Order: sequence, then C-alpha cells, then structure tokens
Amino acid sequence: MNVDEPDDPPSPDQYFAERPRSASLRSQHRFLYRGELLTFDVDRGVFASHGLDPGTSLLIENLAVEKDDRVLDLGCGWGPVGIAAARSARDGHVVLTEVNRRAARLARSNLERNQVRNAEVRVGPLFEPVAGEQFDVIATNPPYRAGRPLILDLLAEASAYLTAGGRFLIVGKGTQGIRFYQEWLESHWSGPIAVLGRRSGYRVLEARLGPNNRKP
Repeated sequence: MNVDEPDDPPSPDQYFAERPRSASLRSQHRFLYRGELLTFDVDRGVFASHGLDPGTSLLIENLAVEKDDRVLDLGCGWGPVGIAAARSARDGHVVLTEVNRRAARLARSNLERNQVRNAEVRVGPLFEPVAGEQFDVIATNPPYRAGRPLILDLLAEASAYLTAGGRFLIVGKGTQGIRFYQEWLESHWSGPIAVLGRRSGYRVLEARLGPNNRKP
C-alpha cells in the first residue's frame, strides 16, 4: 500500500470544519487493496490531501471486516477506509460520515469511481448522521486537531453504536495522545482492548464491546 506523504503540512484549515477555506486543487491518488488498484480524487482543505497517510494505511491493514458486516467509517475524509471496508464487506453495508462537505463530496465521487454499491456517505459531525443505528465495526482516524474533549466524546459515545460483540477501531500516534486514549478505553470499556498494529509511532487500537458496554 503506497503512502505518498507522512503527514499533511501545516494548513489554515481545521479539517473538522464544515466548509474548508483553502482553494480547491484536486489531484488523484491510487493504492492497492488486496490486489485491487483503487483510484481516488483528493483535494486541499481535507485531511491527507496529498494521498494516503501512514495512520490510515495502518488502519486499513488491520480492519479485518467480515463479508456481511455493517461498518461505520467515522470521519471518512475522501473515503479510503470506507471503500476498503466495502470491498471486504461485499454482502454487508458501509456508512461513511464526514462533517467536512468538500471531503464528503470527494468520498461520494470516489464511491462512484470505484464502483462501490454497498456504501453511502452522510454529512454531519461524529455520530449525528447515524443516530439510533448500530454497526459491527466502527473505524476512525479521528480529527485530533479538533482537541482532546472532542476525541473523548467520540470514545464515550462509540459503544452505543456497536452491535453485541462489535469492534471499535481507532488509529493514532504518540504525539496525538494515542497512549492516553488507550488508557482511557482500558478504564471505561468492559470489553478487551488490544493493539492490532504498530508502525512508525502509530498504533491501531481495538475495543470490543463487553456485556455491560463500559466499566462502572
């Protein structure tokens, strides 16, 4: 899986903003997923505007989605995680959510470009677009630049959107506080917490839903 840039350069945009201020400048990016070449439009003003970032690449490698899973790609950006999940969950369904409207448009066009029929994009912050729904897998490379309180809200809400035995996957690196979030999950979830993958300072955490969702 090719990774063009280690990280986005500094930008005046906050990727969790609804409408980015950067002038649009689209380009194309491709990567292999399970032997299939996937093609994407990317753009300024969205996360990983130069191509697949290392954290998202590691998250995709560790998805392990079943063919009939219902999957949520939370904060989908231009759609690489959701589209990879849809390729694995061919008899399931994938919902991609995104607050950034430019990114949501890219994700929709990338679904069409890659002829993905078992997925959809919804616009809105965090879990708002999927209120009342549940998923077998939730995967996210969250908007760390939006601040720790938002990430903690995300972690606290996630279990309510999982089916029994469902899995919540989050990727981050040390400078983004991923070890802090791992400790938070270990303290607040009743199910097991595992590190599925590590590379270049990044780690993918998996939190499985336990019988009581969270520890008292």
